[in-house]
Amino acid sequence: MARKFLVRTFGCQMNEHDSERIAGLLAAEGMEPVDRVEDADVVVLNTCCIRENADDKLYGNLGHLKALRQSRPDLQIAVGGCLAQKDRGLIQQRAPHVDVVFGTHNVGEVARLLRRSELDGPLMEILEESEQFPSALPARRNLPYAAWVTIQIGCDNSCAFCIVPSVRGREISRPFGEVVAEVEQLAAAGVTEVTLLGQNVNSYGRDVTTGLRRAGAGSAAGQEWLAGPSWVAEGGRRPRPRPLFADLLGAVGAVPGIRRVRFTSPHPKDLRSDVIDAMAATPAVCEHLHLPLQAGSDRVLAAMHRGYTAERYLERLAAARRAVPDLAVTTDLIVGFPGETDEDFERTLEVVAAAEYDSAYTFIFSPRPGTEAAAMDDRFVPGDVVAERFARLKVVVERSALARHRARVGTVEEVLVEGPSRKDPGQLTGRTRQNKLAHFAPPAGGAALEPGALATVEVTGAAPHHLTGRFVELVARPRHRMLIPVAAG
Repeated sequence: MARKFLVRTFGCQMNEHDSERIAGLLAAEGMEPVDRVEDADVVVLNTCCIRENADDKLYGNLGHLKALRQSRPDLQIAVGGCLAQKDRGLIQQRAPHVDVVFGTHNVGEVARLLRRSELDGPLMEILEESEQFPSALPARRNLPYAAWVTIQIGCDNSCAFCIVPSVRGREISRPFGEVVAEVEQLAAAGVTEVTLLGQNVNSYGRDVTTGLRRAGAGSAAGQEWLAGPSWVAEGGRRPRPRPLFADLLGAVGAVPGIRRVRFTSPHPKDLRSDVIDAMAATPAVCEHLHLPLQAGSDRVLAAMHRGYTAERYLERLAAARRAVPDLAVTTDLIVGFPGETDEDFERTLEVVAAAEYDSAYTFIFSPRPGTEAAAMDDRFVPGDVVAERFARLKVVVERSALARHRARVGTVEEVLVEGPSRKDPGQLTGRTRQNKLAHFAPPAGGAALEPGALATVEVTGAAPHHLTGRFVELVARPRHRMLIPVAAG
């Protein structure tokens, strides 16, 4: 009888993407996925360490698994991801019933490590660096019509609040030709939407072009595989090594069958005019830009090491909106960064109001050990002050979101159907090209719209976090035939 596995994910899209690869590796070992932890023979917790409560989530889950392990001694438990990369041996000290601890750079070793632990007992393996991209590993995708594609791992920025460079390592770009080849394979299998993933997608390829300049001339085919045809056509004549993200957007958007291209996350300091032009010129690239502001005070932005001012941020945002009609813009915001004054926060409110975001992810600052900001404890903002500021920020964000959503009432939107609404199964849910959640009634008396179908919907109502509407017509049926078992590099 085949062993059963469950992968539980905490954190961002990068973690979700890694979990698809972990699931693919375990499936390749002959294991079968299950939805309930009680039915699993192997449980993998893929962790995040960005927020303060990440530790609580992990050890809460491990406490439940300890009780389960007592009744089922053969159950194997593995912990991977960013928190494992950071805490390492501490996990097995606090939870000795964990069999395997592995980091962000050896996701591809999970099956081997589980086999070893059966023979040798609990083990930990953490690599400091790897050039193996998650997308090169077998995958068991959650959605057959949409896929994440890693274009870059690591980060070379030094934001004071962020632990990602410590747990994900230096920035390494995946070869241009390899990314396009994966997207072509996905399109052939019926995927219609891809999301390009990186910690700072705008700087994608800068390390590649730097390396090519240092190495000197190589074969045209080799250069094209690494940096794309535009780089070869230019002969590397640009005055300095440049990012390749604009080229990549155009190439991915031109793959037959790919109707939507998204990307996350760009860094405002690296948002260049060529990327904005590529967004405008490539029909498949969706009219949505996630541009993390974090704070509106120049003093706080400098303390965060963000590399831009509020004025510069708003200028780049305005340039993107001029170039891309009907652009939706979302952002990330941190409240209570160490030393944030009332004046600093008022400036954030002013910039957020001026930006008129479609939505925002708002976070209360949480110190992460190993970051520069965690050592600023003498400047931590009192909790009651942070809570009051957080509530005020939410009002400003939701006011602009509701206004922008109300402005869409009466428009007809293309929606990629995701399936029945979780709150009302009689309604369908999907995403517009602007990445807005839309709820609408299914066609009256017609065939059901399957997940992955494209339909037009007339917007009839608006709320801060979603749209409501009525079905107009079917644009395209799903192209996928089955879940995609692998994504070769």
